[in-house]
Order: sequence, then structure tokens, then C-alpha cells
Amino acid sequence: MRTVIRLNIPLPDTYVCYITKINSAYCRAQDYAVFVHKSRHLRPASAVAFSFLGLIMIGTIALASPWASARYVAPLDALFTATSAVCLTGLITVDTATAWSPFGQVVIMILIQLGGLGIMTVTCLLSILLGARLGLRRRLSAQAEGRGDLGNVRWIVQATILFTLVIETVVFLVLLLRFHFGHGYGWARAAWEALFHAISSFNNAGFALYSDNLMSFATDALVLLPLAFGLIVGGLGFPVLLETYRRLRTPYVLRRRWSLTARFTLTGTLVLGIVGTALMLTEWNGALAGIDAPNRLLNAFFAGVSPRTAGFNAIDYADARPQTLLAIDILMFIGGGSGGTAGGIKITTLAVLLATIRAEIKGRRIVSAYGRSISRRVIGQALAVTVAALALVVAATFMIITLAPQFSTDHILFEATSAFGTVGLSTGITPNLPRSAQLILIVLMFAGRVGPLALATTLAGRSTNRLYKYPEERPAIG
Repeated sequence: MRTVIRLNIPLPDTYVCYITKINSAYCRAQDYAVFVHKSRHLRPASAVAFSFLGLIMIGTIALASPWASARYVAPLDALFTATSAVCLTGLITVDTATAWSPFGQVVIMILIQLGGLGIMTVTCLLSILLGARLGLRRRLSAQAEGRGDLGNVRWIVQATILFTLVIETVVFLVLLLRFHFGHGYGWARAAWEALFHAISSFNNAGFALYSDNLMSFATDALVLLPLAFGLIVGGLGFPVLLETYRRLRTPYVLRRRWSLTARFTLTGTLVLGIVGTALMLTEWNGALAGIDAPNRLLNAFFAGVSPRTAGFNAIDYADARPQTLLAIDILMFIGGGSGGTAGGIKITTLAVLLATIRAEIKGRRIVSAYGRSISRRVIGQALAVTVAALALVVAATFMIITLAPQFSTDHILFEATSAFGTVGLSTGITPNLPRSAQLILIVLMFAGRVGPLALATTLAGRSTNRLYKYPEERPAIG
């Protein structure tokens, strides 16, 4: 049966149905835009959440179209993939290489790029909004530390986009040459695959155009190392990289001191990278077996830096030991730098908590690090973000265990932590989970991308001064 629409162009019922859905979605998008425009008192955290939800909705509609899939893809799979792409996760329920058409893969790439630019730009802009509420002393302190330009909104957006394109171009060119000359791909195929993976690596998405992710390149350093460079740089965050760039251009005697954010992020990235690599070396005769010694070292490094940021994998994590999976869970939960494309609770949050623990052990009333004191308000924010994130992951793990008891607890915890940390590493069970469990992972991916930023922003922007104070009492601890 064929249907004729107003332009007298005969179309199959499938396409007419989809056009109707597009029209309905467009009307809803207009209503959504009117709602956002009228909501002048919308909190910044709510605006971030609505923005990402809107992008996920658009991506879901595009991926649910008949042009996006190479075979039938269920609407929930389209929603899962769109959420994973926008939230820069990389978990999948259908094979990216075979389930999606070239159009669908382009949609995924665009969602990844928009999601990455969105999270970096939004983080900086929210810092500006919060900075507008700071006192004169703290604003002068920010300018003294070389962060005055962060108040220029247009400059922030332009610099973020330029920085993103420069790093992605570098990774793209290296991969392009390697795919063409090293693997014999034609220029068109090499360019497409290099572009997709360059964007996926910098934005810490972990999506790959191969059914085995990157396992077929486990012995190719000229593929793994550029991707590792992209995901590390993307995970550091724009503010930290801007500060580093300025210091490199400034004569030594004129350099200002590092900000705490930059110190925490750079030091934490280095330390956690070394720790992650050392942990993966314990799989020398396990998940790393089957390749020669130099490539085992290469894959230990790649697998050591990937869990905190992107979901690329060149080894099969299903072969890893339970203790290795638990260690990777911790790395995924920590994540990368604030303002970057990585997920997790962020390195700075962990650093603040460790500084607090150190101060308590030494009996100090003031928490400090690198010659700077840390306010109790920031400590409370770090503690709230960490506890809320931990509670969410544990609750989701319990629910998935109840819904899918046939899978082992360590594998389910791995998937849940990967979803919340927007990492995307998987033991391979996500496509086989019940639909209800996959919905939980969708919520985790969204909460992991928007939740920590929204919670920290809400807590930072909320100030309540009471006119009274309760008597102080010390409850027993420990």
C-alpha cells in the first residue's frame, strides 16, 4: 500500500509515519523552546539538564529514523545510543559498526561533538555565573591567578571551540596517515574513520566503528597513542589547559602561581595514570596475554588511562580478574578533570577529600594544599557530590542485580560504574541486560554527566543565613 501526500509524491507508509513523528517532535520542540524562554528564573543546574535532555530527544528521533539504521533498531536502543553519545559514555546495546547506517554513524558523531562542546562550555559559563556572586576579594584573587578572561562569555565559547578543533585535527591527521599508509585504507575510508575516532577520543566518548572496539589495533602504537593523547587532553579540561598554555608562553620570572584546580588536576592525572598502568600490568598473564611484551606494556598504559575518561578498549575486560575490575571501578568513579569531557566525581573532588582527611589526621582545623586554604563550603560540596554519587551507583547496582540475577555482581557493578562515570567500558553484558536494566543505565549515564555538575552548582549558588544557631554537641564518631 502506498500513500500520497500533499505534494503528490508517493511515499511508503513507513516514511509517512516517520514524517508525522518529525512534525509532532517539531511542535513539541517549539513548546519546549517557549517554556525555556519564559522560564527566566530557571536555575542554571536545571537549564543544563534541560539542554542535555533536549539534545538527547533530538538524537533519539534522528537515530529512530529508517535512514539511520542498517537493520531494525528498537526505539529503546535509539534512546540508549543517543544518551550514550550525548553524555560521552560509549556503552552500547547494538553494534555501532553493523547496526547503524553511515547516516546513523554521522548522527552519533555529531551528538558526541555537541555533547563534548556543551559540557566544556557549560562548565566554564556556570563558573562565570557563580563568580558573579563572589565578593570583590575573591574576584581580585581570580584575576591575580590569571583567570580574568574567564569572565568573557564570547571569548570562552570561541576559545573552547578553537581548542577542540585544534586537538581533534592533530589526532585526525595522525590517524589518517596511519590508516592509509599502515592499513591500506582508501583515502575516503581513512578520512572518515580517522575523523570519527578523533572526535570520539577527544570528547572521551569511547565509540568506535569496529565491532571489537579497538582490539584489532592492540599491537598498533600509532593508533592507540594518538587516541590516548586525545582522551587525556580532553579529560584535563579547558581551564587547566588554558592556564598551562599561558604559563608556557610567559617568562619564568613573570609566571603566576598555579591555581589549585590546575595543580590538583595535573598531579592527579599523572598519579592516577601511573597507578592505572601499574594495576593493568597485574594482568600480564591474564587479559594482556596473547601479545608480545612491548605491546603488553602499550596496552597496560592505554588500559590504565582509558578507564578514567573514555571507553576505548584494546583488551577484553571480560577476561580480567575480579580484583582488576574493582580497581577499574574506582578509576571510573573518580573520572577526570573539572571542565573536561571526562566523567566521574572529578579529580579535584577527590583531592579536596584527601586534603581534608590529611588535615583531620594531623589535627589541623584549616584544610590546606599547596599553600592555599580550602573553605569548609567547598569541602561540604565535595563530600555531598561523592556520597550522592556513591549512593546512586550502589542503588543502581542492587536494582540491576535484582532484575538480572544471571549475571555476576562484579560485572554488573562494572557496568553501573561505567555508566555513571560516563566511561563506556564494558564486560559485554549491556546488550544482554533486560530492558528495565538498560533503562537504569540510561538514567545513570544522564545523572553521571549532569548530576555532579548540577549538584555542585546548586550547592555553590545557595547561601542561607540563619538568624539563630543551635547549641553545639559532639556525637560519637567511630
